[in-house]
Amino acid sequence: MTEISVTGTETPLDAATGVFVEHRELLFGVVYNMLGSVADTEDVLQETWLSWAARGGAPLAGVDNPRAYLVRVAVNHALRRRAVISRRRETYVGPWLPEPLVGADTGTAEDPALRSESVSLAMLVVLESLTPLERAVFVLGEVFGYPHAEIAEIIDRSPAAVRQLAHRAREHVHARRPRYEAHPRVRREATERFVRAALGGDIAELMEVLAPDVTAWTDAGGKRRRASLRPVHGRDKVTRLLTAGRGGPNHPVWRYRRVNGDDAAVLFDGDAPYAVLVLDLTPEGDRVRGIYVVANPDKLAHLPAARGDRWGAGQE
Repeated sequence: MTEISVTGTETPLDAATGVFVEHRELLFGVVYNMLGSVADTEDVLQETWLSWAARGGAPLAGVDNPRAYLVRVAVNHALRRRAVISRRRETYVGPWLPEPLVGADTGTAEDPALRSESVSLAMLVVLESLTPLERAVFVLGEVFGYPHAEIAEIIDRSPAAVRQLAHRAREHVHARRPRYEAHPRVRREATERFVRAALGGDIAELMEVLAPDVTAWTDAGGKRRRASLRPVHGRDKVTRLLTAGRGGPNHPVWRYRRVNGDDAAVLFDGDAPYAVLVLDLTPEGDRVRGIYVVANPDKLAHLPAARGDRWGAGQE
């Protein structure tokens, strides 16, 4: 991607590459929160780089604010990519969940994507119900703090139109997901308690942990045995689902991981990732109201291999 100068001096493309790398973390965060897919985000960043590098071999020429320029290019590539994702979703088998961002272990943020503005997996699910423009405005304004005037320039709309989009997006998001944030310690304890009860088949404990209106989503893309093909609603049905003894990995190992900024758990088959488990808690933090399981192997391909503290069944 970088042109090397034989004279040892920096070429215009070298300088442009440095600028792009400097802003890559920001671009990844914006695009990922718009798309919910690591693979599509990487494709959009590649397209953004090509657009940036195609400016006559001198991408910096005539660009007063490279950061603003790159964000605008990336956002518009991402908006076009949404159409591709929507067509793909039409033939997707079973529930669709965002592709998780998984760190090496809880308490660390060595992955640059996890150091950027993180949106929880549960919030990303809510954002899926917005229009592409509403989602772009919400992400830029609510997550990254862009003022309406700058967003208007990025998406080529009037400030009045952006204000209207932002209002609709906020109303929709807050209606489906009131503002609250469980303490990390509470989330970790709830995750540990849930996994312990589920692995042990402790029906009484599960009934205590789960909220009456809990919903479980399992995204396997039709590639895992006996995965549920639709969301399961209600404490009784979810408990039966969790204790039904469905097929799973041959050598299960559970580990703590930070997923989209929240404490969560990852199930490995030996060292290979098998599923990501994220819980959404009630505002009080004492019950589980949402269970998100991402088990599609295509969405786990970027996960790091198993390492760190083991816990639960399969511990060696």
